[in-house]
Amino acid sequence: MKMKQLFFGLLVSLNFIGFAQNSTKEVLFTIDNKPYYTDEFSRVYKKNLDLVKDESQKDLNQYLELFVGYKLKINKAYKLGLQDGSAYQNELKSYRGQLSKNYTSDSKVTKELVEEGYKRFLKEIKGSHILFSVDENAAPEDTLKVYKQALDVRKRAMAGEDFGKLAIEFSQDPSAKDNKGDLGYFTAFRMVYAFETGAYKTPKGSISNPIRTRFGYHLIKVDDVRDNRGDVIVAHIMIMNPPATSENKDEADKEKNTIQDIYKKLQQGEKFEDLAKQFSEDKSSSSKGGVLNRFGSGQLSSDEFENVAFNLSKENPVSEPFKSQYGWHIVKLIDKFSVKTIDEMRSDLESKVSKDDRSRLITASMNEKLRKKYSIKRDDKFYAVVSKLVTNDFYEGKWETPADLKSYNKKLATINSEKSITAASFLTYVKEQQKTKNTLKPLSKLINKFYDNYLDQELSQYYDDNLEKEFPEFSAVMDEYRDGLLLFDLMEKEIWNKSKTDTLGLKSFYDKNLNNYQWKNRLDVTVLSSTKEEFIKKALKYLKNDKTIDFIKEKLNVKDGAVNIMSKVGVFEEGNDVLPKNLKFETGISDIIKEGEYYFVTKVNATLPAGPKKLEECKGKAINDYQQYLEENWVKDLKNEFKVEVNQTVFESVKKQLKP
Repeated sequence: MKMKQLFFGLLVSLNFIGFAQNSTKEVLFTIDNKPYYTDEFSRVYKKNLDLVKDESQKDLNQYLELFVGYKLKINKAYKLGLQDGSAYQNELKSYRGQLSKNYTSDSKVTKELVEEGYKRFLKEIKGSHILFSVDENAAPEDTLKVYKQALDVRKRAMAGEDFGKLAIEFSQDPSAKDNKGDLGYFTAFRMVYAFETGAYKTPKGSISNPIRTRFGYHLIKVDDVRDNRGDVIVAHIMIMNPPATSENKDEADKEKNTIQDIYKKLQQGEKFEDLAKQFSEDKSSSSKGGVLNRFGSGQLSSDEFENVAFNLSKENPVSEPFKSQYGWHIVKLIDKFSVKTIDEMRSDLESKVSKDDRSRLITASMNEKLRKKYSIKRDDKFYAVVSKLVTNDFYEGKWETPADLKSYNKKLATINSEKSITAASFLTYVKEQQKTKNTLKPLSKLINKFYDNYLDQELSQYYDDNLEKEFPEFSAVMDEYRDGLLLFDLMEKEIWNKSKTDTLGLKSFYDKNLNNYQWKNRLDVTVLSSTKEEFIKKALKYLKNDKTIDFIKEKLNVKDGAVNIMSKVGVFEEGNDVLPKNLKFETGISDIIKEGEYYFVTKVNATLPAGPKKLEECKGKAINDYQQYLEENWVKDLKNEFKVEVNQTVFESVKKQLKP
């Protein structure tokens, strides 16, 4: 896949840099009467003009030859049916899905939500809540009843009653009985969006009005607001609390004494990692020297542990023993990470926005735009008939579509007078909704909700299906990607695989072009270099005494820890940068040669005369040349296989337009 990306990925991505489309277009050439237009030729030429290194490719006559050759190959791919391959179809579909995301979401709303999320992320809120459960599709009277209960409890809290005690009495969050509704510290993207918004809009020390989420109504008390502390990586040594059933005070003191003894060992200079492996009772981290995964505020279930961890510093990296609800700990700071900038976090924030409740706002905004963009006509009389087909059996999951569903394969609505929505497809959609709990009543209201959702779904699909018509740049990128995929598959089939497997053809090509695969004069040589003359003199003396390279480097590099001598051993051609320029092509040990700031001595073991390379010695280059040879002759064959006609008058006009 990497080779495929290198083959045409750059070509495709550059379309986003700038898209130039001529206001008019003419037929530049045809292949078997299929027209290819001036606008595409001009756009591709301009886009690639600064990329080509070969000046001949900037010549428009030469470029037209390349462009025609490119289109001939695409025609050949279609003729071979490569476009019908499942792998090709799947990869094209996957790419289109990724590319379309740039067009099928409201970028303005996304940007606003990212900026809002980042602004909130800079602060951490310590909050408590009381939950009053109510189904998000509950009847209005049931919803109102719960809302009034939440208001009554809020009045009691505002009058001075303890919020924690009220949470124990009224909250339907199961954890409230133990934590009195305390949620600890949290920041953006940790809670559902509506709850988060309610918390961030409530001043410190205040209690919110009832906040509606899909879980019900919440009263939120904001206990504290502080700057985001970023993330931290720490290691810890943990001695767990004795079992809850134990009432033996001596056993509890044993854990405290153990952690104190470990702390003394640390103060005596023993390694934290070794002590963690030996004594820590947190088996998930002890084998790693006690190191925990990176975390931020509110991500652990112990405020005590988090506070100690974040208070550590480079100057004071190890804590004293302290106790949490889980046991005794000693914590060591590994690394601290401050909050990133919005640009550094943008990609991650966009991902978070797309995955939580915020995405509904983006979808809703896009749906509203599409409803304004396209004309929608519904047959209201037919809709009334279709709606009555859905009965109250739906609420029990027992409703079935009509037995003669095909008879309802009639137009219920149209989008832009082009796309039809049939009653049968809508009824099928309604039946699928039985899989999820829908309690909205009356039934007519639920059916209208389903219709709106289904219409939005169809509008989105219609919009997506027509992106090529709506956005010329999208169409151009897809065309190039489509052609690039086909061309890659075709080249692999017709050229690359053949050049690698056709051993007889490769050998024949090598023999005919032997002059292109020649060695220059070569030396089998050892080269020693240094920036210090005193060391190169010592190296020369050792060479003359037949000492090995390892011996020389050991003697001259070890004493002061500096690298005083470097070596290069091998067979090198005349002119290679490894060889000193004034080196004589003769066997033996050279005198000291100075070039710039470097001193060299060499030992030439053998001289090798110029001559032909064996195929094995130049196989990579020979295969590459053979591929190029096959491709050049292949294009000639394609010109005979397909009829190419160039409109020279139009081409001359294009040349004038593109001439610098």
